[in-house]
This record gives sequence, structure tokens and C-alpha cells, in this order.
Amino acid sequence: MILNLLYVLICGIALPVGGVQMQYLWRNQLGDIYSLGLGSAACLGAAAATMSGWCSLTVGAFIAQGICAVIVSLVAIRLNTSRLITFGIIFGTFVGSLCTIVVTNAPTGDLLKQYYLWGAANFKLQGVTAADIVISLLLFASGLATAFVCANRLTRHYKGEIELSNASKAFILFMISVLVTSAVSICGTVGFVSLAVPNLARVIVKPGDIRIQYGISAIIGIALLMVTFVVVEYCNFGIYLPVSATMALIALPLSIILFRNPRTQE
Repeated sequence: MILNLLYVLICGIALPVGGVQMQYLWRNQLGDIYSLGLGSAACLGAAAATMSGWCSLTVGAFIAQGICAVIVSLVAIRLNTSRLITFGIIFGTFVGSLCTIVVTNAPTGDLLKQYYLWGAANFKLQGVTAADIVISLLLFASGLATAFVCANRLTRHYKGEIELSNASKAFILFMISVLVTSAVSICGTVGFVSLAVPNLARVIVKPGDIRIQYGISAIIGIALLMVTFVVVEYCNFGIYLPVSATMALIALPLSIILFRNPRTQE
């Protein structure tokens, strides 16, 4: 149970903080950690590992997200922001198509179910080893540390005071992927928190110092995931409730705020 709660905290911090960085990097509130194919890459790696048995599901997701991060970072050095986003959407669709092919050809129903339960997101940590946990924590620590090291430059970039070089953007993108990988590879592709939570933080505090946005987004993310975890574990009405779907239902009333508050339209 301690490890389960630990990953509630890690997801509640890593995904919203990564989302905030993407929004400041793009100067756009639609910036999202999954927009560059990271989610699709994690699913492809997990699917390939599950169906082939060549490594654990978690390691497969680690490797695939790492390859995706390197590709996106190399492309970022050569493209401007708008073209990179377009590339990310196309690249993510391509990777997602490969994942569909792998999953469709699952050798057994049990393997398909194992992959699906991971992809639907959960904090049960089935099949996760001690080595997986250690790697995940190292990725989380390095990704979060980089987020704070780059905080001042990202804030100034967002305000238009400076323009980050493509090389700097590539590095930040890579470290965002490191932070995201620490959570997604273990718990699956948890949705909602990386895009909606940073925008909910705008309702509380107008965008400015990115470190304040980190803190507010992390608090909201942890709270939402903690409530979701309790519902999934103890109020599930005898059925399996995926984390992402359950959290989206719980957070639906909060989403209305995004369309009623003028600060989220800035």
C-alpha cells in the first residue's frame, strides 16, 4: 500500500508539472505532455514487451519512451514550435498505429488483458520489480530537479522576455519526457491531469512564475488522484474502474470552471 500511495504522489506531481512546462514552452494553454507521442510510445513499448515476453511491461515502456524522447529532441533542434507540434501529432499517430498492430495480434487473451489493464491506468503495480521502482524514482528526481533548474528561463520565455534556442527547447523536452516516463511506465497513461490540471491552476493564480504553477498544479493533481485512488480501491461497486476514466468522471464538475473563468482564456 505504501508503494501504491507513493505512485499516486509521483503521478500527481510528474504529470501536471510536465504539463505546465509544455504550456510555458509553447506559450499555449493547450500544451500537453502526450502531444509529442510520449503516450503512444509508452503503449507501444508496453504492448511489444507484453506480447513478446522479451522484457517486463514496465521496461518496455521505459525503452520506447526513451527512444521517442530522443527522436523528438533531435527534431526540436531543427523545427520551430508550431512545426514541432505538427510533427508530434503525426509522429504520435504513427506510433499509435504500430501499437494497434501489435495489440491486435496478441497471442493470447490473457496477455491482451494484462496490457489493457496497464493502459487503462492503475496503481496496482502488477509485475513491477524493485529495479523498475529504482529506475522510476531516479527518473522522477532528475526530471523534477531539471524543472526547477530551468524554471526562471521558462518563465521569462513564456512572458516573451527571452526566446529559448531550439537546443534549449530540445533539452527541456527530453527532461519533460524523463519526468513523465517515471510515472507512465509504472502506472500506465494517466490522462486528464497533464492538460486540465495546469489550466485549473490558472483559475487560482494568473500565469507568472512557473514555480508557483508547479506547486498549485501538483496539489490539485495529487488531490484528484488521491480521491480517485480511494474510489477505485474502496468504492468500486464490485467492478474494475480504470484510474483515468474514473478521475475524468470525478473531475467533470471542475472542468466546467475552465469554460466559465476568463483567466483560463488568456
